[in-house]
Amino acid sequence: MRVLVVEDEVRLAENIAKGLHESSGYAIDVVHDGEEAITCCWSGKYDLIVLDLMLPQRSGEDILSKLRSAKDQTPVLILTAISDTSRIIDLLNLGADDYLAKPFDLGEMIARCRALIRRGKGAAHPVLSYGDLSVSTGEQSVTVKGQPVVLSPTEYRILEYLMYRPRIIVSKEALLEHLYDFTWQHHSNVIEAHISNLRKKLRAHSPEADLLETSRGRGYRLAEP
Repeated sequence: MRVLVVEDEVRLAENIAKGLHESSGYAIDVVHDGEEAITCCWSGKYDLIVLDLMLPQRSGEDILSKLRSAKDQTPVLILTAISDTSRIIDLLNLGADDYLAKPFDLGEMIARCRALIRRGKGAAHPVLSYGDLSVSTGEQSVTVKGQPVVLSPTEYRILEYLMYRPRIIVSKEALLEHLYDFTWQHHSNVIEAHISNLRKKLRAHSPEADLLETSRGRGYRLAEP
């Protein structure tokens, strides 16, 4: 999963990015002003946008309005120091999916981010199931036929990403963009190794059939149950 954090308070932005990455393994991009944020938003690469309202050059409210006017439904979590109820209602009506009032608890923010990403993928429940595979996004654990499978953090993130998109072929580039931050090109030579290790670990619990398929020249997908 890839998250854009838009926050002009540099230390707060760094703490949010660190918390999300360390707790959930998300790839995090951070920007500190509204113009840079809108450029990133138009890329369409994000599973969630964490958006402060008070930004240099362009307000968070303006960014949210432009996203929704363009029919972009990427989940948006608003960070705000505003406590006025009517103002919050206006933001929600404008298209915000959730909000947190500053100062906030980092653990609560992480939990809300996870919930918004699940909801955005049409999977509000924290457990994803597909055939013999089951992934608990809360515990970040995996089972095959009820038996636990021990994965590395990167292998887990690959599988979780595919579980949100069953039967869809996901390209190598799409995986890299959602596994890593702006420097994803530097990791392009290792993705095949992670895929190979993931396939071997899943096959150990399902020797009769591969659970992960490679579509030559196109990418990867989960095998049909």
